[in-house]
Amino acid sequence: MKTINLNQKFDLIDGYWQPKIVAQLNGQYVKLAKFKGEFDWHSHEFEDEFFQVIKGQIDILLRDQVITLRQGECFVVPKGVEHKPVATEEAQVLLFEPIATLQTGDKTTPLTVNIDDQNWI
Repeated sequence: MKTINLNQKFDLIDGYWQPKIVAQLNGQYVKLAKFKGEFDWHSHEFEDEFFQVIKGQIDILLRDQVITLRQGECFVVPKGVEHKPVATEEAQVLLFEPIATLQTGDKTTPLTVNIDDQNWI
């Protein structure tokens, strides 16, 4: 067993919207990703999705509101709710997702990174 230094792990991530796995617990992956620009509208039919901003700020667009998350804040998108993450500037985000959850949920888009390609760092 060893600790995980999130700052060191974020330094290993080169691209945006490319989640990397840092831990596994209770059937879920703990992932890190850098966000910048706009992601795709999507939903997860059976899974909630947890976002925590480690550095920077993101907006999570919902069809009826915008949730703004600043450094140190988190939000859970309930299963079935369509959402679109957006980051004007680079943001570092920690996510919890069930192991089998596809990054873009109910669809495949050019930004989709298959689960098998979301490598451990």
